[in-house]
Amino acid sequence: MHLRTWLATALALLTVLGASLASNALSAQTGDLSAMDGEWIYVEDRTEGRALEQLGPPMASKFSMRVEEGAIILNGHGSGHRDVRVAIDGSATEVAEPKTISRYRGSWKDGTFEYVVAFERLEGSSPEGIKQIRRTFRTTADGLLVTVVADPPIVKESTGLYRHAEDIEMPAAAKAAIGDLAWLAGAWVGSRSSGSSIEERWSPPLGGAMLAVSRSVNTSGKMFAFEYLRIVERDDGLVYIAQPGGKTATEFVLTELDKTRAVFDNPRHDYPKRIVYELSAEGGLSATTGYLKGGTPRRFEFQRESSK
Repeated sequence: MHLRTWLATALALLTVLGASLASNALSAQTGDLSAMDGEWIYVEDRTEGRALEQLGPPMASKFSMRVEEGAIILNGHGSGHRDVRVAIDGSATEVAEPKTISRYRGSWKDGTFEYVVAFERLEGSSPEGIKQIRRTFRTTADGLLVTVVADPPIVKESTGLYRHAEDIEMPAAAKAAIGDLAWLAGAWVGSRSSGSSIEERWSPPLGGAMLAVSRSVNTSGKMFAFEYLRIVERDDGLVYIAQPGGKTATEFVLTELDKTRAVFDNPRHDYPKRIVYELSAEGGLSATTGYLKGGTPRRFEFQRESSK
């Protein structure tokens, strides 16, 4: 009788101990997994052997992951899918679209989160295209390393470094006053390769600021984009403030300046991270947007609007 009582007590203790160990293991795993949580901003290309013009993010310049028990919620990872719950036990999550079914399968092992998204193209859709994409995420002392491999490959394996915005250091501001940018003042007009027109109209420096509005008009004469722009003096230098479509403002710090060229940077922004204005010897103006290093910047050419 006493033996049976002892055995029952021992089994109960073992059950409680096993549950506690399992809970501790899950907590440890969840703790590590929680390092994936948050919004991530592209910092630099870590792919080996790439030429300067080939540098760029392996996936979106900005994306987010939200950690839940046993799963990660994806946003901004491409394909236009939002709030995709990917379990870390390998079970599939399907996202159905009119012509495609996307199946996500995830895993968590040795501090690395990985998922594969496979694409099934339904009847009536093009049979060509990417069959699957494998994305791997690993936290390091430098930030989050993201590696992407597509099948069939468009390019070889790509690797990029991402960080939370607050962990990205902002650049030192160049010493300057608003009057140093007087050469930018005026009405500038240009055209895109598509034939649409683009203009920027900058006020003269006054009161510690320059103001501008940008407008793009298509070949049918309809405006399809506009932007409010400012350059303002701060205690530590000049700041370029952009509001595309009048939306939330993004600030870029003036980091380089001479008599005909101004460089504004914000490494915490997804894209662009750099905006450059440059006055040519012939009197034209170019505006270039892109990453801090490499890639293929977007370039706009302007001429001063005729007063006639």
